[in-house]
Amino acid sequence: MKTSIKTLLEVKNLSVSIKSGGRQLSAVKDVSFEVREGEILGLVGESGSGKSLTALSIAGLLSEGKTASGSILCGNKDLLTLPEDQLLRIRGKVISMIFQEPFSSLNPLMRIGNQIAETLTLHGETDKALVHEKVITLMKQLKFDEAEKTAAAFPFQLSGGMCQRAMIALALICGPRLLIADEPTTALDSATQVQILNLLKEINTQMGTSILFISHDLSLVRNFCDRVIVMYCGRILEEGSSQDVFSRPDHEYTRGLFASIPSSANRGKPLAAIPGKVPSLEEGRPSGCPFHPRCKNAKDSCRIKFPAPRLSTKTM
Repeated sequence: MKTSIKTLLEVKNLSVSIKSGGRQLSAVKDVSFEVREGEILGLVGESGSGKSLTALSIAGLLSEGKTASGSILCGNKDLLTLPEDQLLRIRGKVISMIFQEPFSSLNPLMRIGNQIAETLTLHGETDKALVHEKVITLMKQLKFDEAEKTAAAFPFQLSGGMCQRAMIALALICGPRLLIADEPTTALDSATQVQILNLLKEINTQMGTSILFISHDLSLVRNFCDRVIVMYCGRILEEGSSQDVFSRPDHEYTRGLFASIPSSANRGKPLAAIPGKVPSLEEGRPSGCPFHPRCKNAKDSCRIKFPAPRLSTKTM
């Protein structure tokens, strides 16, 4: 069991708005949490809950028309206030990100090894022989078969699992302290998913790299993450150790998510489902607890006041 409780990154009152049709739509509102050194923190919720926007805000990769406010503290720096040239020194070297679709994230016209090496070059390494050595060493560490041959290949020549390994290598080549993994196994078959998750676990254990793991798949998160944050409609509804959240979920939304997980005990029975859907930004976010329109146990107070998220008193 990990014992480190030192904070690596702290998100305070993060809000993200999206400009659409002359309006500013609230996509993430007053999100606060910390990532601790050496931990794997899960960020879960349905599509449209604000998970990816939160991750992109941390990495400084919000696209045009999206604006973040609040603060994201890494060391003594607020990432939201840094100019782009200073963010470039942090991105890839302190914080790196793995995206959902490896085929669309990799450059189809560049060899795999060159793409991994590019991050090192951007961060000032000019010795080509040393760069090549570091790339091959890391690829071997990440269990690439025939690392030299794979480094010379183009993305279309590799399987989805190998392309995702290449994305992980690209993210790790400068030894970042925080790895953001945004649905990193979504496009992979179940056997390859297990391989990638085991690889990420080894990276966390052997390199001490903290991981912010974003997923809608609770069955993956259950045994993979040390702590879990549950998001819905751009808000945090619940946070705690994985053991606490999975054994005794506090919020009705979390209970609904867990009830919908397939299990052998429910084999042959219809899957449970949360009625309704996540409201779109254009529809607006509900007042009070944003889940109350879909909640069978909603009270009048739920329509008025946003409930304080349950925070676990346990560490890791």
